[in-house]
Amino acid sequence: QVQLVESGGGSVQPGGSLRLSCKSEGRPIYYNAIAWFRQAPGKEREGISCFSVGDRKRYYSDDIRGRFTISMDTAENTATLQMNDLRVEDTAVYYCARITRTNCGDDYATRVGSWGQGTQVNVSS
Repeated sequence: QVQLVESGGGSVQPGGSLRLSCKSEGRPIYYNAIAWFRQAPGKEREGISCFSVGDRKRYYSDDIRGRFTISMDTAENTATLQMNDLRVEDTAVYYCARITRTNCGDDYATRVGSWGQGTQVNVSS
């Protein structure tokens, strides 16, 4: 079965760190660009980062740039999102997604082929 399986969510205090993982099952992860989205309570799901396997570009939204890092380990068939200096406003359900091409492009959020199941991140004091 082809799917994305996420792990690594949890609860942390402001300023803390978490590392989210997205393992591709049934398909090599490097066949597609991989993106991370999040959905906070009462808000729409938004794209926050994307990793292009073609041109190796990495995309970050303004509110996470400099704090989060996206990467891909093809040997482990896994993409990760390292999240540092977490803030209360980072609280959300985080989803990884397979993009329908190898490069993200600025419109990657409209090119989602499949989703992971989501993992909850809570940042509070």
